[in-house]
Amino acid sequence: MRKLTIVFHHAGGGHRSAADALKATLAAQEHPWEVSLLDIQELLDPLDLLRRATGLRIQDTYNLILRKGWTRFTPQLLVLLQGTIRAYHSPIVKALRAYWAQHSADLVLSVIPHFNRAIADSLRPEDPRTVDTHTFAQNANVWGTRPFVTLITDLADCPPNFWIERESEYIIVGTERARQQASTMGHAVDHIFQTSGMILKPRFYEKTAVDRVAERKRLGLEPDCPTGIVLFGGHGSQVMVDITRKLNQAGSGVQLILMCGHNQKLAANLRKLPTRKPIAVVGFAQNVEYYMALADFFIGKPGPGSISEALQFHLPVIVECNSKTLPQERYNAEWVTENGYGIVVPSFRRIAAAVQRLLQSATFDEFRMKASQYSNRALFEVPLILERCAEHTAAAMQSQAVV
Repeated sequence: MRKLTIVFHHAGGGHRSAADALKATLAAQEHPWEVSLLDIQELLDPLDLLRRATGLRIQDTYNLILRKGWTRFTPQLLVLLQGTIRAYHSPIVKALRAYWAQHSADLVLSVIPHFNRAIADSLRPEDPRTVDTHTFAQNANVWGTRPFVTLITDLADCPPNFWIERESEYIIVGTERARQQASTMGHAVDHIFQTSGMILKPRFYEKTAVDRVAERKRLGLEPDCPTGIVLFGGHGSQVMVDITRKLNQAGSGVQLILMCGHNQKLAANLRKLPTRKPIAVVGFAQNVEYYMALADFFIGKPGPGSISEALQFHLPVIVECNSKTLPQERYNAEWVTENGYGIVVPSFRRIAAAVQRLLQSATFDEFRMKASQYSNRALFEVPLILERCAEHTAAAMQSQAVV
């Protein structure tokens, strides 16, 4: 059985989610891969200077910034993070090479940014002048035979040194913009693969059949009232309180499903709000797709996963984009506008006007039609692409052997 290692970390939820979804899908194939997951943060903990000083991992700090909404200074923090990774390139490569020596793999797939140059270098031959003859001879027949694939879990790259590196071997992208970025950097056409979207959890590809009238009533909602689902990641956001208040004050006539994730304090505050229309406050839920099936439109941050999940249920979206938006998510707002999937507001202070515009009959029908044309099968396309990458590398190695 062929062995695949997927490199991930826990900074944000999308990377681990993509890794888990692929592992489950690949394991269920007729000719399955043996899939292992490598948490690069755990591997590199000895090099994590921030953790030594504060007890916090880089990924924990990043997630804290997201939960608190301290995102205005992420561009500066991004430069600092990338500079640190560049400065520690050699030790990172060394740690990865030690891992590969202990854990063989026929293909390595990265679903994370920032570290792809180091991962690529760790899979290439060392300079024989820097290792003893015996070690180099032992590894010469293995080095260079493992394809390295970068799967971008954002709608586009955020150069420089974010997702796409010159050292990357194969690139999997989910949009035409990302494909163009890889091509512009000089990657060969036959080394760039475009899927129909972002990888989602397997449940989002299944038909979620629900009795909307009965289920809305069960949640305390009106069966025929326009319904928005409000989602800001696994820990929610305080802005959800502001959104609920503004829509209520404006008499927008919509009811809301408010997904609070692990944020119990936020859920409690939302339940206390007086509203003219019902709201359903939901804590952490594994079945987000169930709530998506009950909604008519989506409100949230422009994360690639959240937008893609909403579109999978043909929900028009309302997202915010301003100086506080994460740099890697700013193109997502452009993508929404370019494709006619919804409305982008500079601030959720304008949410009432945006909802009013969205729900105008002709406007909503147009957005809904565009969203219904979205067809994403990425989870099932990627395994086929990995097969092609493995075959391409095997053919190249055979050709070199003949020469």
